[in-house]
Amino acid sequence: MKVTTVAQMREMDRQAIEKYGIDELLLMENAALAVYEVIMNEMNGVAGKNFVVFCGPGNNGGDGLAVARKIDSSGGRVKVFLLRQKDEFKGSAKKNLEMVERRNLEIALVNSPEDAASAIAQCDAVIDAILGTGIVKEVSGLFKEVIELINRCKKPIFSVDIPSGISGDSGLVMGAAVKANYTITFGLPKIGNVVHPGYEHSGKLFVSHISFPPALYNDDSIKVEISIPQEIPPRKQDAHKGTFGEMLFIAGARAYLGAPYFSAMSFLKAGGGYSRLATPISVSSFIASKGSEIVIIPQKETETGSIALENKESLLELANKMDMVIIGPGLSLNEETQGLVRWLTERIEKPILIDGDGITAVAKNLDCVRKRKTTTILTPHTGEMSRITGIKTSEVRKDRIGIVQKTTKDLNAIIVLKEGISFIGYPDGRVYINMTGNSGMSTAGSGDVLTGSIAAMYGLGLPIEEAVKAGVFIHGLAGDMAAETIGQDGMTAQDVLNFMPAAVRYYRTHYEEIRRTFYGKITVV
Repeated sequence: MKVTTVAQMREMDRQAIEKYGIDELLLMENAALAVYEVIMNEMNGVAGKNFVVFCGPGNNGGDGLAVARKIDSSGGRVKVFLLRQKDEFKGSAKKNLEMVERRNLEIALVNSPEDAASAIAQCDAVIDAILGTGIVKEVSGLFKEVIELINRCKKPIFSVDIPSGISGDSGLVMGAAVKANYTITFGLPKIGNVVHPGYEHSGKLFVSHISFPPALYNDDSIKVEISIPQEIPPRKQDAHKGTFGEMLFIAGARAYLGAPYFSAMSFLKAGGGYSRLATPISVSSFIASKGSEIVIIPQKETETGSIALENKESLLELANKMDMVIIGPGLSLNEETQGLVRWLTERIEKPILIDGDGITAVAKNLDCVRKRKTTTILTPHTGEMSRITGIKTSEVRKDRIGIVQKTTKDLNAIIVLKEGISFIGYPDGRVYINMTGNSGMSTAGSGDVLTGSIAAMYGLGLPIEEAVKAGVFIHGLAGDMAAETIGQDGMTAQDVLNFMPAAVRYYRTHYEEIRRTFYGKITVV
């Protein structure tokens, strides 16, 4: 399913009205019907129940007024609270206000939160139709006070299009935001519906196409969508270990023992075939005892215990015999080793994945990435993305998708921006939003497990672009399985690693369900 910016959704609305002749009032009616159907299902009907609807003056408020009419039509009791004077309602919102007035529904102007406190205390559910997707400044004053009142009510909250106070383009909280139990969004999900923190404010997310033609919501010009990778090819029963990929991991240092182990072992646990690990000689025996299935290639080391530059020719020769090379997990910030990363990055002729300390190394001279002829995959967290781009972390968070799009094009590289919800970007501007994973995975070593997961999907036969999407999905799925079993608190990278085989099996056996339901994250109504 595609995901839009606010501007793209406005353009879709315009085309629906002007090109396809769908009246704006009909679009509003369809939106209200979608909200009403969700309320009916989640509340087991509306007859005899009390509902409070908060309406701002824009089209979002117009949707809320139409919802109030539909609840009233089915025997529900509705009280509508307006956050602006009636004469501020325009267009289709004004027409819906007039229709509500003619039905003699109870309408009140909110001058302070106390005006609505009694009604909220006695209601069965609240409908939030205060602010839409296009807010650009902090919520303050009466609007903020009413949002805070709604959040304190401990009643089911249904948000119309997006929880009021969430930016439709960034998902950030603009001063204050409704914490909905259910959100019904229209046309397509907006970015703010599906990225943090907007995603967790949305509760259960529903999407209605509100009679848009498929040509609108499937348009190729919309470059962002929910990530559902290809199905993993079946395993060949007459295979040998090389059939499922031969990978070289260049990783580890004397002070970083977990990262090389987690990256090289996760490749095997996710179904990969032959895992080679080039790591400093002083840590080789420890890793070999922990992961005896990994083929260890001891490396000469620097005084600080990192991989020395003098290994470069032998590493280059070996790397060009592999299917993929992973560089960076736990390599350290030793200057000599950082120089080795840049030297190898520019010269390795096979696909490479750069993570962790490897990203810090190439960020100092990005030309070593730009010059590459074969595929490069970078897997930065937000701080590392800041290093790559020179943009402050706070600014990266405001425009994660836009910055991923610009950077992938500049570097001609695939980028996985690792967050609670990860973004997978390609040089042609496509960005996929991955919906698996949870906050329990915010722990040391989890990103190293991801590198092996991506490599394994490539080894199992997926094209490299799909392997990245599948690897990110499987990694998050393993984390979700771990969280379901032991809880998010106290999860470690080892827990995620342990669930990798089960995650791959689940993906294989439940693929159609995952594809059809967007991993259970979005319901189409």
